[in-house]
Amino acid sequence: MARVVSFVVLVVILLAIAALFFMVMANFLLPMFLAVLLVIIFGPVHQWMLLKCKERVRVAAGLTTGAILLILIIPMLLILLPAGVQAHKVYRVAASKSIPLAAMVPASGADEDCGEPSALDLRTLSETLAANVADFANNRFAIGLTTDEVEATINEKVKLWVTPLALGTTQFLGRSLIGLGVMVISLYYFLADGPAMIRTIMRLSPLDDKYEQQLIDKFADTTRSVVLATLLSAFAQGILAGIGFYFAGLSYVSLLMAAAMLFAMVPFIGTTIVWVPACLWLYWSPEGSTFAAVVLAIYCIAFVSMADNVIKPLVLHGRANLHPLLALLSVLGGVQALGPIGIFIGPMVVVFLHALLNMLNTELNTMGNLSPQETG
Repeated sequence: MARVVSFVVLVVILLAIAALFFMVMANFLLPMFLAVLLVIIFGPVHQWMLLKCKERVRVAAGLTTGAILLILIIPMLLILLPAGVQAHKVYRVAASKSIPLAAMVPASGADEDCGEPSALDLRTLSETLAANVADFANNRFAIGLTTDEVEATINEKVKLWVTPLALGTTQFLGRSLIGLGVMVISLYYFLADGPAMIRTIMRLSPLDDKYEQQLIDKFADTTRSVVLATLLSAFAQGILAGIGFYFAGLSYVSLLMAAAMLFAMVPFIGTTIVWVPACLWLYWSPEGSTFAAVVLAIYCIAFVSMADNVIKPLVLHGRANLHPLLALLSVLGGVQALGPIGIFIGPMVVVFLHALLNMLNTELNTMGNLSPQETG
């Protein structure tokens, strides 16, 4: 009886300390999780470094971390930091101008130094867009809308959606500076001490070793296939879209490119939600061009949107992929529950659930084949 009481007290203390540990580490879980993903994705690079360094683990881990910084993190910062600056300019425009529609995508005549188009261009664009929408609605549905009503509705909705998005982007980049440092440090130590950490976790876990190894293998396979394919496809689509936006004469290219990369990770939605409004802006803007809008739309359909259908099959090359419906729902649900990182965690949850169900099915079949004496 005393042993049972001691065990219960130990479990209660363990749960309390675990909850406190989670509270202390909560702000760093995301950078550490991203570091784990990078370790798995760049695993072959680290193995090559180990061979070249003659199994000197610390040296190889430092070189691999430096290579990841040069290959991935620094180029991403070169895109995200200008995007954050432009997002702040968008917020200033939306907060100060009477026509917040300018916060979307400024025309090529915008002043790049201050990031604020002229009020005359904004009013002309707003009136033109409202007039076209009102004419279409009245001619098609005989609603009887006025241009002023449509313009007021458009401005209100744009301010409602764009201002929080721009402000949130800036705040996110600001909070990410410390997280970036934690991620780089974690990346080095995971590369250097990762195998020992895994062995310790497996030793402490009550789960059977073969199931633990299956989960580790599933996590690695999912990261190298689904996550890597998603990241490469999103990066390529964002770069291609940015090239199109630049030559089409749009401003805030970095912000648009970052938005294209983000939405490219969402199944079925993709970069369309970015380049279609950009094309409409070019079509209706007084400073835009119908020819540029048409060419940009053709370019985005032929190259940007189709890049996903080329890159993902090349990376996956026969590996199991999620069903399209599960992929969409897991990404949308993951983002709603966990924020941007849910883009990766959502599909992983689905994959792990499938793996755990297979393990449970194996255990049930094994138990069903045991004799009564063996089960007793």
